[in-house]
Amino acid sequence: MSILIQGGRIIDPASQTDTIADLLIQDGRIAAIGTDLQEQVEQVIDASGQIVCPGLVDLCAHSREPGPSQRGSIKTESNAAAAGGITTMICPPTTNPVVDSPAVAELIKDRCAETGITRIRPMGALTKGLEGEQLAPLYALAASGCIAFSNARHAFANSQVLNRTLEYAATHDMLVVFNPEDAALAEGGCMHDDTTSTRLGLNGIPSAAETIEVARCLLLVEQTGVRAHFGQISCERSVQMIADARDRGLPVSADVAIQNLLLVDENVNGFNSAFHLQPPLRSQLDRAGLIQGLISGAIQAICSNHHPLERAAKEAPFANTEPGMTGLETLLSLSLLLVEQQILELPQLIEKLTLAPATILGLNAGTLSIGSTADICIFNPDMSWTLTPETSRSRGKNTPFMHHPLRGKVTHTLLGGQPVFNLQ
Repeated sequence: MSILIQGGRIIDPASQTDTIADLLIQDGRIAAIGTDLQEQVEQVIDASGQIVCPGLVDLCAHSREPGPSQRGSIKTESNAAAAGGITTMICPPTTNPVVDSPAVAELIKDRCAETGITRIRPMGALTKGLEGEQLAPLYALAASGCIAFSNARHAFANSQVLNRTLEYAATHDMLVVFNPEDAALAEGGCMHDDTTSTRLGLNGIPSAAETIEVARCLLLVEQTGVRAHFGQISCERSVQMIADARDRGLPVSADVAIQNLLLVDENVNGFNSAFHLQPPLRSQLDRAGLIQGLISGAIQAICSNHHPLERAAKEAPFANTEPGMTGLETLLSLSLLLVEQQILELPQLIEKLTLAPATILGLNAGTLSIGSTADICIFNPDMSWTLTPETSRSRGKNTPFMHHPLRGKVTHTLLGGQPVFNLQ
């Protein structure tokens, strides 16, 4: 299929392109970028006044399949991703059953291919059943399409098990993803441990629950030489330690969920369970540290940390609800607030959402270079819109940004040169 995207502002961080031009797609790939391209094509998209950029790459998005269907499926969450301009989703291994066998990884790949709306790359479990005791068949999982390996927030039995796991991963040059949390320190907590939690009478999760685990993992990364990524960090001290490790030459990277860049623990006022998140919303100081890390490059990418939940999971006293928020459809709009707040320039933001996460994973994505696969997001940065339960494509409706006025709306998403979302 041949498509001509006309008159958009093309932003491609990979080639440092930022210009108003036309973009030609032929046979699923980008064929040309220039002004006044005159080609016989099957479809023309008028992108005047809009941004044309690579499709977003989301480093953490739960599809919930295989698993409880009331929370989501590959089809429903892929539709939500396409509406948010996301063309590649990285799914954690916390499915049911866990991604600790090639059969589960291949099931996810097959369902994704059947749907054909977005690219889903599963992470494999580091240990069998995420139990932190026995090494999962990492080599077989990698051969089945797992892009990286993680134990999510499940604890390891001890540091020796973790060390041996990292040694194996390093031997085969596998990327390990940490979601750092000391289970004992976090146990029983439901929000950041500070004055707000004390005032509300809620058990807190101290910053040390994250920073202690970051320190342990960094020491073992240094010892084993494994490539490591720290996902969804939330504390200023974590940013400092990861930045120091990078300065020492350690092969580490990090991302942050957009909600931790915009919200703080004080937003929990009113016991609104939509603000019960994992990792928890931290202090103003932590938020400032995360923003500084984003600016300095200590944090390379922004993700949605998409956790769709059924309604009942959020209908209980705050401490008894499940943590998480849905975020595929709002990732871009919320991230644009960082541009509005003059924290990042628009090309910098797009890099954090496209090229940077693709580079972390070693994916051939996040670029509009000639000959590359035409995974493309087109959005109107000035269009106002509001997410409602009726318009949300995700099966999960659990977000504090429901009914919240947003600016910046995806109008078209193309996957391999095929339109998969078109705002009517």
